[in-house]
Amino acid sequence: MTVFEQLTWQRVGPDKQSPLSSLQATMVLLRLLMILLALVVSDLHSLPWFINVSEREGPGTILQSFSFNCSSHMPTLELVNVQPPTTFFNPPSLTRWQGIYVGKVTLSSSARLDALAVNHYELRLRYTCGNIVMEGPLFVDVQRDSGHIQCIGRFASSGGETIQVPETVKPGARLYTLLLPGLEVQGTQMNIISAQDPPYFPGPFSINEQGWLRAPSQGLKGQAQKIFQLQISVSLGQGQSCQRMLVVKILPAPSSQVSFLQKAQNVTIPEDKIPGSKVVQVQARGFNLRYEIFSPMPSPLYSIGSVDGVVQTTMPLELAHTRGAAITRLQVKAFERFQPWASAELDLTVNVLSVNHWPPLCIPALLVTQIPETTPVGTVLNTITCTDPDSVGATLNYQLWFHSSPGLASLCLRDRVLEVNATLDCDIPGTCFQHAASILVLDGGQPQMTRDIHLLGTLDYEQQRLYRLTILLIDHGQDWDPTYHRSGSCTITIEVEDVNDHPPECEPPFQELTIYTTLGHSVEVTKVSCWIPQEPQRLAFSYSIIGGDSKNQFRLQEAILMHNDSMLGPPWQEQPCTYELLIRAADAGPSIPHLSTTVTIIVHLVPWRASTVAMSTQRTTVPSVMTPLLVTYTETFWQPEPWFVVVLTATGALLLLALGWLVSRLLQRLTQVLQAPSKPAQALRLNSIQGNEGSIE
Repeated sequence: MTVFEQLTWQRVGPDKQSPLSSLQATMVLLRLLMILLALVVSDLHSLPWFINVSEREGPGTILQSFSFNCSSHMPTLELVNVQPPTTFFNPPSLTRWQGIYVGKVTLSSSARLDALAVNHYELRLRYTCGNIVMEGPLFVDVQRDSGHIQCIGRFASSGGETIQVPETVKPGARLYTLLLPGLEVQGTQMNIISAQDPPYFPGPFSINEQGWLRAPSQGLKGQAQKIFQLQISVSLGQGQSCQRMLVVKILPAPSSQVSFLQKAQNVTIPEDKIPGSKVVQVQARGFNLRYEIFSPMPSPLYSIGSVDGVVQTTMPLELAHTRGAAITRLQVKAFERFQPWASAELDLTVNVLSVNHWPPLCIPALLVTQIPETTPVGTVLNTITCTDPDSVGATLNYQLWFHSSPGLASLCLRDRVLEVNATLDCDIPGTCFQHAASILVLDGGQPQMTRDIHLLGTLDYEQQRLYRLTILLIDHGQDWDPTYHRSGSCTITIEVEDVNDHPPECEPPFQELTIYTTLGHSVEVTKVSCWIPQEPQRLAFSYSIIGGDSKNQFRLQEAILMHNDSMLGPPWQEQPCTYELLIRAADAGPSIPHLSTTVTIIVHLVPWRASTVAMSTQRTTVPSVMTPLLVTYTETFWQPEPWFVVVLTATGALLLLALGWLVSRLLQRLTQVLQAPSKPAQALRLNSIQGNEGSIE
């Protein structure tokens, strides 16, 4: 079957109910044309997607040739792009031979394949035949040739490599390394083949088997501004060699001296500096200078501006979290931009001081006590316990401040112990009723911190969750100018934690309902719905049965009350029963206390039987402030069980069969009775016939 026949068969079907319309035929022809074109250009898929080529191959080498058909149009073959970008590949050629088009991909005149530099190329080819456009990749893998020498790097360029060397370089110092990977282990020979004759040259430059170019043994002193051109040959034997030019430019000694004003410098900063904060600015004498931190390298905590010499922090310096941040020793170098050998060094030490973030915390924060006037002197009232969150175990300073003059001598503070300091005499009016004092606790940080915050009213998380207090501090104790007062301010942020204030409310708070139970099945009774109107954002609640389920016949799936008859043991309960369940709904969450409410659910259980008088379920909901009113009505109906239906059907069938058999028997007997009187007549007729026959005879 041809393609067209197959398509036609699929469109019409084996029963040939209707012929193809003209539009359908046109669509089939177009589809056939597309299939044929796909078959024509299928040869493009025969491209060898992966090609291996030796790095020895030069310009004009044919990498791959392939053929394809395109009978009705003039085809084109393009090289869309090459990755990595290079000019090593020519645009594909396309020629026609005996009705077949042949395409070729070749290396260009600039091709210098080197597996050590790039060993994989991806060529993107685009083929066009009329309206058919196809693209595909062609991968070229460059194989290493151990017997092929290829110069690489800037040394491989036509102009060679140029290096700059100061005239102060030491005699015999290494000036340059000729990088030819893999050749140092193959007995490669490297030589300077250009002439090195004095007086133009101070002495011969030398190069060894590892490609190290060394300065003359006499040094380069006095050779400033001179340029030496060295022709270097790399040979592996077997006629394989590479020759390039290496230009050495001698620079004069630094004309200016680079120096710091001091050889070492110490800086002290607080630990609360944010990343990017300025630490110090170093300055050196010289022309067109640049700065860098050369030890430690890299520097994790600090950086320096290469032009302005500003040292900045690069990360938080909190001593409690950043290890080794207390003291950091940096070595900074200043050098001339175009003469980096002209440089100077500076030892910079950065000391980080701890910053006091938190005031002391004391327990108790408020002390109220009653003592009789006969309390002896020296009686301990309380021991104050305070800690510094910034420094555990730090020494704190305690001071006792009195708010009124009558108690100046009544109490005293010895270290952290509050004691009775004098006899309390209540006979003197106004001196024995109340003594008020404050204990001021100072930490040893910079700056020193103290602070009392007192709560003067109630807090409500739902009304306000955040308080920001601005405290103004005014200095009245300076003597040099009594009319001038220094002031400052700080901001304290207080976050209020959420504590449950209202119990949940459930709707309805009372339910009464009837359910029909089936042995071995779970039945959903009802769902409890609760929320807190004053706190609508609180959505998590826990539910539990706290009363009424004496036989453990009910359970809760979150807020859904379930009844399970599989929990009933034999004999199965056949009589209706009633349960009054108490469901506890409590708000859940991390905050305490957990407030709750109770829902009452009355459940009438009716076992399911073949004949059941079923009470329709009445869900009576009563608000929490009303007395429950139960309304129940009944409706009688009959619904047989499945086994009864089967027995009734079988009995009816047997009865019908028996009735049919009885009717058939009665019909047979009736037929016999009707046929019995006709027999004598038949005999008489037969006798008369026989008599006639005798007379004839």
